[in-house]
Amino acid sequence: MSRHLIDDVAVGWDELGTDLLDGTPPTLVAALTGGEHWPSRTLDNLITPDGSPPVRMTVTDETANEQDMQWGYILREEGIEVISLLHEDVGPVVDWATDPRTAFSDHPAAWSSLHPAPVIWALRSTPPQSVPAAPPAKADTSRPARRR
Repeated sequence: MSRHLIDDVAVGWDELGTDLLDGTPPTLVAALTGGEHWPSRTLDNLITPDGSPPVRMTVTDETANEQDMQWGYILREEGIEVISLLHEDVGPVVDWATDPRTAFSDHPAAWSSLHPAPVIWALRSTPPQSVPAAPPAKADTSRPARRR
């Protein structure tokens, strides 16, 4: 995932396509995309105010506030940490084994580091072949405390 999303792109993404699902069981791809296929598109033809070549945006504790970001995502070994930057500096981790058809709340306040990821509904039927079902993700309390 990190290779596709971070390492293999020069600046950033305009749109993530179904190529992100390469190697996924066809039944799951069909369930997620309705059977459609399209390629990911990188941010191309960018023009900077001073005419310099565009560069990848770097987010640090010092620059996050000035970049007006509302959400942050950290790819961790155990899953993806989802951070509602409007409310906290850390968030719950959604396990990589979580069925991607699981629906989560998009309300920023629901993504508290003190609670599991806010699942609205999880698929109750048998998951497609090779996709393990996972219990709701729990917040990882071993991460650093909030910034002040």
